[in-house]
Amino acid sequence: MANTSSPYTGICLKFMRNYDMIMLTKLNDTKIVLNCAHIESVELIPESKILMTNGKFYIVKEGAEEIIRKTIEYNGKIHCYRGDR
Repeated sequence: MANTSSPYTGICLKFMRNYDMIMLTKLNDTKIVLNCAHIESVELIPESKILMTNGKFYIVKEGAEEIIRKTIEYNGKIHCYRGDR
């Protein structure tokens, strides 16, 4: 039975803990989860075009600042970064 209270419904949390994954929103409001360790660059067009290291790209609603914030926040959780340093 799925936990419907989780914002990650339908996504294996064990999988997410083992990789640097962030959740973003495509232009059609579909949620996607990307491995932020494989983001090569973010181009503002004015949406955000995320270029991955494998050459694929994704266009998402979130701005570059939010993508960076989510990446730092996620890495902080899994690597125990402290915000006061």
